[in-house]
Amino acid sequence: MELPPVETTFDGPIVDAMTAAVLAEDPGARTLPYMLSAGTDAKSFQRLGIRNFGFAPLQLPADLDFSALFHGVDERVPVDALKFGVRVLDRFFRSA
Repeated sequence: MELPPVETTFDGPIVDAMTAAVLAEDPGARTLPYMLSAGTDAKSFQRLGIRNFGFAPLQLPADLDFSALFHGVDERVPVDALKFGVRVLDRFFRSA
């Protein structure tokens, strides 16, 4: 069964918690919505009335060509970017 595309607004307690977690680690950061062109389970959850958000915080260096590494043979992120993401996710989950 093919399900229609889904979308949701970028507001509410979960978005507030994501934003607060990012800002605690990087006060100059901005959170913003984006469209994911890959497949997810969001369509199934949307039918149940559950909103869906992806949240994978990384703080990448400005000179890193991340898109060239994405899903490539040598896909990777800098260790500092990963450590940043772990701190942000820890704050986010502890705030829930």
